[in-house]
Amino acid sequence: MDITRSQLSGKTRTEHDLLGNKEIPVEFYFGVQTMRAIENFNISRVRLYFFPELIKALAMVKEAAAMANRDLGLIDGQVAQAIIEACEEVRAGKLDDHFVVDMVQGGAGTSTNMNANEVIANRALEILGHQRGEYKYCHPNNDVNMSQSTNDAYPTAVKIALINSISKLESSLKWLVEAFHAKGAEFAHIIKMGRTQLQDAVPMTLGQEFEAYAANLTEEVERLEQNYKLFLEVNMGATAIGTGINADPDYSPLCIKYLRQITGLPVVAATNMIEATNDTGAFIMNSSALKRLAVKLSKICNDLRLLSSGPRTGLNEINLPPMQPGSSIMPGKVNPVIPEVVNQVAFKVIGNDLTVTLAAEAGQLELNVMEPIIVHSLFESIDLLSNGMNTLRDRCVAGITANEEVCRKLVYNSIGLVTALNPYLGYETSTELAKTALKTGKGIYELVLEKKLMSQEELDNVLSPENMIKPRKFYQKSTAGNLYRHQFR
Repeated sequence: MDITRSQLSGKTRTEHDLLGNKEIPVEFYFGVQTMRAIENFNISRVRLYFFPELIKALAMVKEAAAMANRDLGLIDGQVAQAIIEACEEVRAGKLDDHFVVDMVQGGAGTSTNMNANEVIANRALEILGHQRGEYKYCHPNNDVNMSQSTNDAYPTAVKIALINSISKLESSLKWLVEAFHAKGAEFAHIIKMGRTQLQDAVPMTLGQEFEAYAANLTEEVERLEQNYKLFLEVNMGATAIGTGINADPDYSPLCIKYLRQITGLPVVAATNMIEATNDTGAFIMNSSALKRLAVKLSKICNDLRLLSSGPRTGLNEINLPPMQPGSSIMPGKVNPVIPEVVNQVAFKVIGNDLTVTLAAEAGQLELNVMEPIIVHSLFESIDLLSNGMNTLRDRCVAGITANEEVCRKLVYNSIGLVTALNPYLGYETSTELAKTALKTGKGIYELVLEKKLMSQEELDNVLSPENMIKPRKFYQKSTAGNLYRHQFR
């Protein structure tokens, strides 16, 4: 819910910043800087509360910072405890509605950081027995943001949130892989024609085709896991540009220690804080991994659309579960809407990867101010892919059925069948068979028997599914190297 659009009492409190005073509705936990961000950045209309994992991660960062500052004697223990309790409420999702800044914003993420600082400060004030806005008791900058800058707190929170989001994405991917494995087992006995360049190639089973999809996607689990480990290196304590100005020398290791405890992740301090503050390499690598997954999903969906095409004038080897009527003018038409939507998801993810690439390249000197669009693109891609894969699994793959007889007929009527006979009849004879089949419309099976090139028993043995879908031993029986060689007549 967008709390800024909810019905308000009309009562306000006065807050001020560098630019002057501003009236803030008393219902809002956020303050003046968030209000200015709401006014300035109505860009994507995708608000911070769209991504609860990021809100949770921001609270984790602020909680770890409060603990470190408390231990160092930099903040009053009672105030620190109130901040910690407020952070725990934010982590529990109790204040998500108050995280309202647009994901696409100027200022290198300052608006997001201040949204968190203000919400946590005002909730801490309530815990301490004060009113929202009474910042002399707990201040968004002086207390919640102590020893921090947007330039270390924001990217650290983003990295933690991305790790947790990608973990959920992995789960969706694994479930989709399982669905393809299940279909691979179900269709293991169904012979069909494999195709290259959209032309008949050699026989295979429908099960092999679906198992290949499962194997293809299984590779991406490892890629995602490898790449998100890059997010474990954080720059907490770097403050503005990596020099650690305004931070205690012991703050960084202490803060990261608490961050490890809170997140349960093995986060470590960057070896070079200046480099870590301006580097976006981890975002680039992860965006690339998301793009690679998107490309693979799109290819698989293209295949599903082709294999189900028709039903009377296409391949019609499989049936996709019918989801909705397909046309406003053509009665009886049912379209492959689920693969189509996943194709579109892939296109958006591929586009987001280009956005991340360009934004990463646009960094200058000690900071990349384009991180907000990088962050928005990554979280959007993860959400789209996760939702897309769940939809593909539940509303398409799980309900696919095979047209076994269609698959079998296409194999036995295909010119591609001649490839299986090549080791037995020789290339020239097989080529003549193919030419004759094309010219006459007869099947390869029919022609071989008609020309008496092989007995029916021999032919059936060669063309049995188990002999066509995997390697087998051949034994030379003629000087030409063929098991059977007859003059084509």
